Amino acid sequence: YARVSTEEQNTARQLHSFEAYTEKIKKVFIDKLSGKDINRPQLKAMLEYVREGDVVVVSDFSRLARSTKDMLQIVQELTDKGVGLISLKENVDTDTPQGRFMLTVFAALAELERETILQRQREGIALAKQQGKYKGRKPLPFNEEKFREECKKWRNGEQTAVATMKKLGMKKNRFYQNVNKLGV
Repeated sequence: YARVSTEEQNTARQLHSFEAYTEKIKKVFIDKLSGKDINRPQLKAMLEYVREGDVVVVSDFSRLARSTKDMLQIVQELTDKGVGLISLKENVDTDTPQGRFMLTVFAALAELERETILQRQREGIALAKQQGKYKGRKPLPFNEEKFREECKKWRNGEQTAVATMKKLGMKKNRFYQNVNKLGV
């Protein structure tokens, strides 16, 4: 299992670390989402896919989860299925009591790292606001007339909601916010 936090980042470093296991790896699961929670499609797919006797390989524990609670929940689910876990960076075997203890320590460190990053980000934004350098996100362009026109086609069954979103260049949440806001 490999994970990076954004679409712009790549997993090359993590996938390279798996090379020693190439012959044994049956399937690779990759998420390009934050590790702030366990609501990740490929993580869920991996957890559904694994069977007793399988071993999940991660480059380091922080790729699997960024909170101690989530890490322990994932490890418990793997353990309940009879699935092992190898973290290449930390070199920890979760089948031993010492390994499970070390996992807890590393999970807590990953959580601390995430919280520290968020704290620095908040502090940086607050300072930039004080200095008048931060104005927030720039508003995305919005053509209400075109939006209403495309929504009318959608409501008349001429196109799907997904096709309408694509034509408007909108993601699902923004599309439905505007549908509700404008009452279309």
